[in-house]
Amino acid sequence: MPDPFLIGDTMRGGYGPADILNDCTIAVDPGKIAVIVGPNGAGKSTAMKAVFGMLKLRGGAVRLGGEDITKLSPQDRVAKGMAFVPQTSNIFPSMTVEENLEMGAFLRTDDFRPTMDEVYGLFPILKDKRRQAAGELSGGQRQQVAVGRALMTQPRVLMLDEPTAGVSPIVMDELFDRIVEVARTGISILMVEQNARQALEIADTGYVLVQGRNAYTGTGAELLANPEVRRTFLGGT
Repeated sequence: MPDPFLIGDTMRGGYGPADILNDCTIAVDPGKIAVIVGPNGAGKSTAMKAVFGMLKLRGGAVRLGGEDITKLSPQDRVAKGMAFVPQTSNIFPSMTVEENLEMGAFLRTDDFRPTMDEVYGLFPILKDKRRQAAGELSGGQRQQVAVGRALMTQPRVLMLDEPTAGVSPIVMDELFDRIVEVARTGISILMVEQNARQALEIADTGYVLVQGRNAYTGTGAELLANPEVRRTFLGGT
C-alpha cells in the first residue's frame, strides 16, 4: 500500500533525554484535512514540529510525496512545498497586511499577485484592511493574515498549530470554513486543535494522541461517534 502524501511515520523524539513522541504516526493526503487532538501535554504540537523538521527525531521518518525528508531543515521543507503557521508570533505586527502577505512570497520568482488575489478572495476582510498594520487587527483577523501569508508560498501542505486559539466561536467557525475551502483546492491540511469536537467535524482523518502515542485514529465522524473518545476527550457521553 503506498504512503499517504505526507507522513510522520512511527516518530520518536523529544527536547531533552526523555521522549515526548513514542512511535507516533501522523499522515495526510492531498486535499484532505488531518486533525491532531488530545489532552494538554499529549505531544500534539511536538508531533507537528517534528513533521516540519523543528524537532530532531530519534526514531521514525518523515516522507513527503514518497521522498524521505527526515534530515531536511524546516527551510528546505518550505522549498519542498510545506508551510507552517505557529500558534503565536505568526505575523509581523508593524507591517501592513499586504506587506505580511508579500513576505510569504519571498522564495518566489514569479508574479505572486494572482495568489494574493486568491488570498483576498478567501479572506475579504484582509483586502479591506490591506494598508493597515497587522498588529492593529483583531485576533481572528491576525490569524487570517498568518494563514494567508503561508498560502502565498503556494504550499502543497499547510500545517496549522492551534489556528483558533483565543478567538470567538463565530470566528472559529469562519476559520474552519476557510480551512475547508483551502483543502478543496487540493492543499493538504495538517492541524493541531484544542477545540476537538469542532475540528473533528471537518476532519477527514483524526488522531487522538495520549502521552505521545496514537490512542485513537479514524475519520472525524468515527472519532466523534466513538463513545470512549467522546467521554474521555470531548466532554460528552
